[in-house]
Amino acid sequence: MRGFFIGRFQPYHLGHHEIVKEIVYEVDELVIGIGSAQESHTLENPFTAGERILMVYRALDEIDKDLRRRVYVIPLEDIYRNALWVSHVVSMVPPFDVVFSNNPLVIRLFKEAGFEVRRTKLYNRSFLQGREIRKLMVEGGDWERYVPNSVAEVIREVGGVERIREIARNDRVVQR
Repeated sequence: MRGFFIGRFQPYHLGHHEIVKEIVYEVDELVIGIGSAQESHTLENPFTAGERILMVYRALDEIDKDLRRRVYVIPLEDIYRNALWVSHVVSMVPPFDVVFSNNPLVIRLFKEAGFEVRRTKLYNRSFLQGREIRKLMVEGGDWERYVPNSVAEVIREVGGVERIREIARNDRVVQR
């Protein structure tokens, strides 16, 4: 059986990591979709698809180096048409039998298309959200405690914190 799990992974964090650890042993193979693959260099989506793929593969190695043989990481661009989105995903990834998600829209769309959908656990959701981690990066907080070590290394390698801080700068002149 092959499973499917999608996220934006901006960045891949410990919540994603726990979900992957949980589901990767429920299936023979896992397809991980990198959502909004065309987006990068914005506050909401600062990392490129390639950087996010690197984050996921390196995090998989932290779980088990043999996982790469049974996990496919596929970038998926948005098409902005929910009624067609599942068929778009199906056309872009290896066939799969079950979808893992907690996103209400993803669950709804895949169920309507006839797929089995299994909910995943939520881990420390108050902090394990990309938005909160990106905010910590901008503010100089301890963001690294919320991502796997290998992901922190990738973010440092690509200058991710500096990128987010530069993007976050306001170019308006302050009136006194």
